[in-house]
Amino acid sequence: MDGIYLRIFTTEKQKHNGILFYEWLLEKARASGIRGGSAFRAVAGYGRHGKLREEGFLELTPDLPVEVVFLLQPEEMDKLMAVIDAEHLSLLYVKSAVECGFTAG
Repeated sequence: MDGIYLRIFTTEKQKHNGILFYEWLLEKARASGIRGGSAFRAVAGYGRHGKLREEGFLELTPDLPVEVVFLLQPEEMDKLMAVIDAEHLSLLYVKSAVECGFTAG
């Protein structure tokens, strides 16, 4: 089966409509009928502003990168991007064509 691997990047403190963005995005995807998504918190990272963020002993509340991922069909990709566009959000994303399936086990 062919699909689309969508990766959206945010930070753990970024909010939208009063809730954490990655939680908002996962909920919107679920409500749109998308069958699954996950959010992964980074150990360290930096973005377009060049500020390195990493979890340290003295820093109690770092704002680390979060990657939200989905494995989608093209129509699901269009539906999710329409939800994001309707909110006028500016996000970094990576879209890759993939072959996916299930093992026989």
